[in-house]
Amino acid sequence: MSTITPDHERPGAARQDALLPYARPADDVLEALGSARAGLTSDDARARLATTGPNRLPTPQRPHAVVRFASHFDDVLIYILLAAAVLKAFLGDWVDFAVILVVAVVNALVGFLQEGQAERALDGIRTMLSLDATVRRDGAWTDVDAETLVPGDVVRVRSGDKVPADVRLLAATHLQVDESALTGESVPAAKDVAPVGADAGVGDRASMLFSGTIVATGTGRGVVTATGAGTEIGRIQSLIADVDPLETPLKRQLGRLGTLLSRGILVMAFAMLVIGRVVHDFALPELVSAAIGFAVAAVPEGLPALVTITLALGVQQMARRHAITRKLPAVEALGSVTTICSDKTGTLTRNEMTARTVVTAERTYDVEGLGYEPTGGVTLDGAPAPLADHPDLHALVRAAALCNDARVTADESGRWRVVGQPTEGALTTLALKSGLGTAGARRLAAVPFESATKLAATLDRLAEDDVRIHVLGAPDRLLDRAATQRAPGGGTAPLDAAAWERTVDALGAQGLRVLAAAERRVDPATSALTLADVDEGLTFLGVVGIVDPPRPEAVTAIADCHRAGIAVKMITGDHAGTAVAIARELGIVPAGEQVEALTGAELEAMSAEELRTRVRDVDVYARTSPEHKIRIVRALQSHHEVVAMTGDGVNDAPALTRADVGIAMGVKGTEATKEAAEIVLADDNFATIERAVEEGRRIYDNIRKSVVFLLPTNGAQSLVILVAVLFGLALPLTPVQILWVNLVTAVTLSLALAYDPAEAGIMDRPPRSPKEAVLSRPALVLVVWASLLIGGATLATYLVEKQLGAGDGVAQTAAVTMLALGQTAFLFSCRFLTGSSLTWRVLTGNRVVWMAVGALLVLQLVFTYAPFMHDWFDSAPIGARDWGLTAAFAVAVFLLAELGKVVARRVRA
Repeated sequence: MSTITPDHERPGAARQDALLPYARPADDVLEALGSARAGLTSDDARARLATTGPNRLPTPQRPHAVVRFASHFDDVLIYILLAAAVLKAFLGDWVDFAVILVVAVVNALVGFLQEGQAERALDGIRTMLSLDATVRRDGAWTDVDAETLVPGDVVRVRSGDKVPADVRLLAATHLQVDESALTGESVPAAKDVAPVGADAGVGDRASMLFSGTIVATGTGRGVVTATGAGTEIGRIQSLIADVDPLETPLKRQLGRLGTLLSRGILVMAFAMLVIGRVVHDFALPELVSAAIGFAVAAVPEGLPALVTITLALGVQQMARRHAITRKLPAVEALGSVTTICSDKTGTLTRNEMTARTVVTAERTYDVEGLGYEPTGGVTLDGAPAPLADHPDLHALVRAAALCNDARVTADESGRWRVVGQPTEGALTTLALKSGLGTAGARRLAAVPFESATKLAATLDRLAEDDVRIHVLGAPDRLLDRAATQRAPGGGTAPLDAAAWERTVDALGAQGLRVLAAAERRVDPATSALTLADVDEGLTFLGVVGIVDPPRPEAVTAIADCHRAGIAVKMITGDHAGTAVAIARELGIVPAGEQVEALTGAELEAMSAEELRTRVRDVDVYARTSPEHKIRIVRALQSHHEVVAMTGDGVNDAPALTRADVGIAMGVKGTEATKEAAEIVLADDNFATIERAVEEGRRIYDNIRKSVVFLLPTNGAQSLVILVAVLFGLALPLTPVQILWVNLVTAVTLSLALAYDPAEAGIMDRPPRSPKEAVLSRPALVLVVWASLLIGGATLATYLVEKQLGAGDGVAQTAAVTMLALGQTAFLFSCRFLTGSSLTWRVLTGNRVVWMAVGALLVLQLVFTYAPFMHDWFDSAPIGARDWGLTAAFAVAVFLLAELGKVVARRVRA
């Protein structure tokens, strides 16, 4: 006979995967744990606690706030800026040093304040542990802090309790546990002391209670098999800790762009030093200042802030559409999603059991309405079916309402909830919709539901001389106990079991859970009821088809996702048949096609390569565990899919962390899931995801416009410095003047493009490839062309001013003004990158553009005419001639930029 080594001797508590308590008889588990049904002594519990540690999840080490802040300087472009600031300090140019340093610090501060920390998911899971537990110590029941529980403790639970640890049942009475947060099952799981198979998944381990789940009904006693990190929730926590969050496509692309720019800047700066020294014999301090000016000009230091602020503005827009973003890059990533992996319960469905169909021997009735809210009614062929006109319906609904302990109530917000069993709640709502009155009925006795019998019965007095037994339960169990069925006119007829079995199969094929109702008249003097009283002689009344209904708006949202080229996959802990039926109803799989769901057991048997070959072809995954969900996400990502994972239960948290975008349900979602997610849906509405995808695409389009608009500023400035050094000219722009244009002009105007509305047909195009560069070839051609235009106009302005006898201050101020007005002209050209801006529409549709232009002009006037700006930036007042010259050049820039767009569109993307 095999034995189990006691596990309480090793830290971390006994683990299910080593002990397999669910697959062994209860007494064997007690023996293995060195315990007994009478529990432990206090001394033994203290000794074990010293070894295993408290029953709580370990606290991970988090990076210090200073380290997290410093990480935002880890960008190659910021390195160049910081190096330029240090060189300026060595040269004693403290104003320039301060301005450059402030730019770098502000950029890091914005990122530090805006971005959330995914590791807070671990804190969210810890809140799921119960606070106290009822345990048997020293032969007596006592309440203790749940953190003091140890493997081997005997605990008891009852309706409403949160399970304090992972427990192997020793005894159970009508015990059902809500494990939806762990398994995704929308119906409480029935529990039993009998062992199950060693290969049973978490949702099928009927002999186990899991830490953090809620007891729905009944009572139970069991022995603690695992605590803290050793529990199922602790294992999920370790999965989250082991998952590396991914960079979003935009961050990867901007990183590559920054690397290329930095290399080019360093090469060109070195070339400038050599040419200036060898060819023109410039003094070293002058050369260093020119090289720093070139570096500052070429570095798009406004780019990180531009992207961050544009994403932050997108966050505000999404919040108005009920999508709360916890991490800024997720906004962009959502717009490039190619696959959405969604949990079923509470995400695609309402997580509210609803009676949909009522079948009697005479007719089939439809039930209107969704969820527990008692709105709608019962219809027959589309017409109302009042109970007074349909006695067959009346008899069935009455039985369902009386053999029922659930009630539905509206909370303060008006949301209807069930108190009791969800399936019974569905029947209570059915009774309310049908207008049934039960005030005259009185319950005399009851036989509660048991998983072994799969039925419940009540003895009810309907009138002084009318006492009946009402039975509710699984159809097969009631058919076995019934001899007759209700006949038209109120009498009875021989039971047609075969017909009822076909009805049950047909309802099951639709994804409905089927409950049957039956009754039997008894002597009016009867006052007691036992299980033997319902063993035979029942009159079968009919069946009710119950479903956790799909959200109507989810059906439309899934169709929109398909139109946008986004695949939707259902990953659920529910049974395969139910999952496929719901998937058909949602439109995830084509109606009428034969679809075979991939189950967790089948997935477990697959190698990583086998899963990789099938993962894109399967749309429904059933009976899955958290590890399965992560494998599915990884397999999809191996095909370069950008994956969004939605969910509401703690079982979804690891996959949400691994996915490119994790999306949690805000109302029904656990704290763990919300903390692991990048986006939280405030209305738990799958349709919000589709709107968020549209918003993400709009934001990315606007970021691309902004990047195309911003880079010519740096290109033009660096071109001016480069040409000046190559030809031995005095510098037309100083480093601080360059920073003025970059921060005030470019960033201010760039933000205007963040408010541009979505282009027509934005959801009719396929998702953007993650490999697609931020700058496509046409966009790169336009950036180079605009840099030459604006740089050439700026240099021309400077040279013309010098030729006309202007001093350095006036000539440089005119050059800065030319940069500002040239960028303003190019801003209007960028509003329609794929079309012509020579249209009146370029002046409408985005009032922020005009606000930005107005703000720019005011700031430029301050730069030009405020005395303190003259001291800081070496600027000088300019006259009407200078303004006219720069305005004429700006108009030329706009027209020539439009010509460049025509050429760029001919370049293959």
